[in-house]
Amino acid sequence: MTTPGKGIGDWQAVAIEIVLTAGLIHTILGTASNARNMGTNNALAVGAYIMLAGFWAGPASGASMNPFRSVAPDILRWDFTTTWIYFAGPLIGVLFGVAFEWLLKGPPTEAGNLAAQGTDKEPE
Repeated sequence: MTTPGKGIGDWQAVAIEIVLTAGLIHTILGTASNARNMGTNNALAVGAYIMLAGFWAGPASGASMNPFRSVAPDILRWDFTTTWIYFAGPLIGVLFGVAFEWLLKGPPTEAGNLAAQGTDKEPE
């Protein structure tokens, strides 16, 4: 189950989840920005981020970064007292992550859209 660690308040756990999720989204979008970053490079970057986030924030907030990773155990144990933390934190974190990426790189381009699909040519 995913719950805040000992001595960590609910709002502290929300703040940690916001930061973790924003970082994860930034990592995902940052490595999927053009064709040279596709494939194993972004798999390694995203996997390493999740692993390091788990080491850093696992004891504090559970390092969920995904609401549905936390809701399934809550359903099984039928205890929803901390479920809101793991919905609010990641949802706000996604907004911050996307906004940060938008500020750094601007709006999406057609070339970026094609690269994200794994090609640099126009579809036929």
